[in-house]
Amino acid sequence: MSATVDAKGRVTIPKSMRERLGIVPGDRIDFGVAANGSVVLAKARRERQIGRFAKLRGHAGKGLSTDAIMALTRGK
Repeated sequence: MSATVDAKGRVTIPKSMRERLGIVPGDRIDFGVAANGSVVLAKARRERQIGRFAKLRGHAGKGLSTDAIMALTRGK
């Protein structure tokens, strides 16, 4: 199986290879070089995106217990 490199260095991955690797539009792929000099193509592992608020979760320190909050709310 072969493909042609265009003027911008892009290559279309043949449909049969995309299906075999489970590659869909928007996926990232990794390239590597094997010991024998051949190029290795693999679907990149998705890194879990951490939201800006999730990064701050848990940074307020230890909070009050539910009983303590209820006592403050009720003015006790």
